[in-house]
Amino acid sequence: MTPPGPAAPPSPRSALARDKLMRTAERLYAEHGFANVSVRQISEAAGQRNNSAVQYHFESRDGLIRTILSSHTRLVEKHRIAMVEALRGQDTVSLEEHYRCLILPTVENHIEAGTPAWSARFFAQALVEPALRDYVIQEHLDTPSYRLLNELGGIRRDGVRPELFARHGTMVRQLSVHAFAELEYDLANGRIDPAATEDSWRTLGQDLITALCGLTTALLGPL
Repeated sequence: MTPPGPAAPPSPRSALARDKLMRTAERLYAEHGFANVSVRQISEAAGQRNNSAVQYHFESRDGLIRTILSSHTRLVEKHRIAMVEALRGQDTVSLEEHYRCLILPTVENHIEAGTPAWSARFFAQALVEPALRDYVIQEHLDTPSYRLLNELGGIRRDGVRPELFARHGTMVRQLSVHAFAELEYDLANGRIDPAATEDSWRTLGQDLITALCGLTTALLGPL
């Protein structure tokens, strides 16, 4: 029996429909939450006549959400892997260098997205959605850049209780994710001068790095 060949790439029309559904879903979920948006609403808002468009292109609501999350992971990874690779060969990696690699690639991705954007608020919604939380966290932990960053040893682990280390990770995640979401909300709703958009993202990034260094030192001790 001849094995099946590779799947044919989607047609331009299909790719356009998928992209429109993803962008529409991201906006609606970011603004209204997962519980308040149906796949039918997404299809209608995306201009799809077929109310089963989400199922056709993504199999399910969660398939759509995971595709959106993965698309942003790839965009951030593009920036982060270069930063982390640049640290190879150093005798030590400082706490600040660790958090620069963790935070600044996301900052760059938000700047590139422009205003209005919805990815930070979408991500914050996904992180607290019970059916998606573990997937969101694992999607981040499984990236090559994050695995390499942990191997480089910028965060102290020796002598730290496992439950404290896990709690520290939760605090880092919650602080950074929701700080990004708050700034995105303020920008989208005109609370910040559009001319200050890039400076606002970069300032938040630097403030987060400072805050996370302090949090880590207080909980885990110096490197």
